[in-house]
Amino acid sequence: MSKFLPNKVYLRGILLHYSIQKKSAAEAHRILVQTYGDNALSDTTCRDWFRRFKNNDFQLEDKERSGAPTKFQDKELEQLLDEDPSQTLSELGKILQVDESTVSKRLKGLGMIQKQRHWVPYELKPRTTASTAEKKRFFASHRIVTGDEKWIHYPWLEASSLYLVGSAWCNLL
Repeated sequence: MSKFLPNKVYLRGILLHYSIQKKSAAEAHRILVQTYGDNALSDTTCRDWFRRFKNNDFQLEDKERSGAPTKFQDKELEQLLDEDPSQTLSELGKILQVDESTVSKRLKGLGMIQKQRHWVPYELKPRTTASTAEKKRFFASHRIVTGDEKWIHYPWLEASSLYLVGSAWCNLL
């Protein structure tokens, strides 16, 4: 087994080669599995590509797919989070004019999670770690100021055995 990891287009080129050699899709699939193991195309995919080659469609790249156009770019979302990372999903949805679930899916795709009401990357970026370290140094360099503490000592509470019941304790104080 080789260490080379083939991409889809490369494997499709091999399928085209076997198709020109008049091999069957099953035979081509068997050879791919022997050569590339788990990285080989599935049997159904091989059959689909052989069908395309038989119909004189030799384009190895993926065709463009139809679907709903994106309403906003990830860059717009990142820019909004850079301005104010504490915005909620509903606020981001209103600004971008999309549903909250759409924003949530995009944030998850960007690897962002919400911690302490701020959107942060799941894995910290170098600039984030640098600013965090800078904040820690800033706060560590300033002393914590506390007020004077006053300890009150009641010498009569040091009696060996003093049992007071009910309102007698209140009268003592």
